[in-house]
Amino acid sequence: MAEKVAKAGVKRVEGYLYFIDKAGDISRAKMARGGKKGGAREKIAKVGVKKQEGYLYFVDKHGDVSRAKMVRRGKGKKKKRR
Repeated sequence: MAEKVAKAGVKRVEGYLYFIDKAGDISRAKMARGGKKGGAREKIAKVGVKKQEGYLYFVDKHGDVSRAKMVRRGKGKKKKRR
């Protein structure tokens, strides 16, 4: 289950990949299609989200920043197989 972290209201354009960059802002890059390379990153909205460890941050269908708890098994320790 995801929880909304910040409202941005970004309108999506087809052919672009939207993501949260290291600064916590919403950026986008042109997707690679049919042998063509993708484009450079461009910042769309300044949000300034502070990321917490153990969460996956993404742009939801409403154009806002949301997060979901990551499901991780072991977290560094390898489980012995029998």
